[in-house]
Amino acid sequence: MTIADIRDATALRATFQAVRPHIVFHLAAQALVRQSYREPVDTFSTNVMGVVNVMEAVRSVGGVRALVNVTTDKCYENREWPWAYREIEAMGGHDPYSASKGCAELVTAAYRASFLKEAGVAVATARAGNVIGGGDWAEDRLLPDIFRALDARCALPVRSPHAVRPWQHVLEPLSGYLALAEALVGGSGDLAEAWNFGPAEDDARSVGWIVEHLASRLPDLVWQVNAAPQPHEAHYLKLDSSKARSRLCWRPRWRLSEALDRTLQWHQAWRGGVDMRAFSLGQIAEYAAAADADRS
Repeated sequence: MTIADIRDATALRATFQAVRPHIVFHLAAQALVRQSYREPVDTFSTNVMGVVNVMEAVRSVGGVRALVNVTTDKCYENREWPWAYREIEAMGGHDPYSASKGCAELVTAAYRASFLKEAGVAVATARAGNVIGGGDWAEDRLLPDIFRALDARCALPVRSPHAVRPWQHVLEPLSGYLALAEALVGGSGDLAEAWNFGPAEDDARSVGWIVEHLASRLPDLVWQVNAAPQPHEAHYLKLDSSKARSRLCWRPRWRLSEALDRTLQWHQAWRGGVDMRAFSLGQIAEYAAAADADRS
């Protein structure tokens, strides 16, 4: 394993030369909206030039057959409309994070058309919803903030209780990325394009709904609306994943209530000193079993 800065093109290229991968998943990013307001230069350099560096490393090494660049559901030009965004919608972004991911999509499309398609590399992008799951300690994310408030025995400040997001367990889009890479390697060059991997439409819920759902299971959870002025964030966001359902035969397995319960179970196990590697592998096995049962 090599740990390095995605902005270090020399180190990245050296790693590619040493590993010589056949399949590349690019997930490195500055992934927080509010941090992007504080650190816009780092956000753009990581999320845009980081993609350029990956593309250049793929070009330099040879032998790569498929590349899946994971961006975000926030890459779309959010118009606050009531229907879900499809892969053909325009890129955009009010905040530096969202704009940087829209740029990452454009960079990927340009490298695919200009260099990588001709070189035999199938390049696709993947746009997931608001991902939750055990082991997420990031700042300014709802589930980690809830668990931190519980552990600190303090009230949870909630910025935007009416904001709607397409929530999903982390294993859902991961299964989509794997299915997409498998199809790309299998020679389906017509799949080298953009893909949404989101939850069922009625699992796009408000922040307040999420908090109340967990409060029903956590009697010590107390929350209050944070009325202080906040940087702009999109209010309403849904993803249309019908293309992945029809062309990749992918679909989500765990409904939102189960995804929340699984995330809560992970945190409670961690607080109890459980072997978290074994626990996490157990959740992955249960997810895989649910997928197998669905196919049978």
